[in-house]
Amino acid sequence: MGFLDTFRRGLRKSSVGISRAFAKIFRGAKLKEASDFAELEKILVSSDFGVKSARAIAESVKNRYELGEISADDNLIEALKDEITARLKRNARAARTAPEGMPTVYLFVGVNGSGKTTSIGKLACRLTAAGKKVVLGACDTFRAAAVEQLTIWAERAKCDIVSAKHGADPASVAFDATSAAIGRKADYLLIDTAGRQQNQASLMNELSKICRCISKVYPEAPHETIMTLDSTLGANSLQQAREFSKACNVSGLVLTKIDGTGKGGMAVALGDEFDMPTLFVGLGERPEDLSDFDPEMYAEALLSGETEE
Repeated sequence: MGFLDTFRRGLRKSSVGISRAFAKIFRGAKLKEASDFAELEKILVSSDFGVKSARAIAESVKNRYELGEISADDNLIEALKDEITARLKRNARAARTAPEGMPTVYLFVGVNGSGKTTSIGKLACRLTAAGKKVVLGACDTFRAAAVEQLTIWAERAKCDIVSAKHGADPASVAFDATSAAIGRKADYLLIDTAGRQQNQASLMNELSKICRCISKVYPEAPHETIMTLDSTLGANSLQQAREFSKACNVSGLVLTKIDGTGKGGMAVALGDEFDMPTLFVGLGERPEDLSDFDPEMYAEALLSGETEE
């Protein structure tokens, strides 16, 4: 399966939902009246593009229509693809890496159930399959099952893991994992943290402590602080990103469970709101379904309107 096909499969539910909504207002060869563009904005808002992004996209499409650049349904879809792609490309970039000879450190944060551990496991599998030496840091010491889950992923990916007993100080585990990654000449260190709600001040402060401990060992690290966001949660993701950014300087996102949402616009809303890149997307359950984010393929798959099984 090609890369675009992977995006199409993962975003099929979102694509079908959006396309059906469009079909209700753009049936003919011509766009009819101003209310159609207001309806377009509503569809985008309901598809998790956010009010700010939805309004800007609808306004741009309307302007192009009034200039005679858009007339038929196909032109509308292409115009939307162009708008979405352009907005996503504003802050698009690949995940940062360390200079050769030093480990690249990614710190994963997010709320409970957002898919941190699974995303780390999938990324570890991909990296080791590419011949990279990977160490996992099990800094979720509050939930006993978290270490077990990460250990299973370490075994599947055939990589090392640094952990501690239940209840240990997460920052000290981060310190040890960073030291181990350097000492073992690893290519990557992927650090898991406990899930926490954005309004839990003490736990958010703990993330800051973890970052400081990593930097004591390795001043340039972490190279990315990556927040995992459950794509099915909608607008609540914006508030999560806002609060986590205050605590630990989030630099990039992983959008998980995209295959489970009928919406799909959150990548645009987050990019516009925080000028923050989406680095990876979870498009399914398999390890290979964690993909690098590609704006053009994302927009193409989101608006493909494919309904076949």
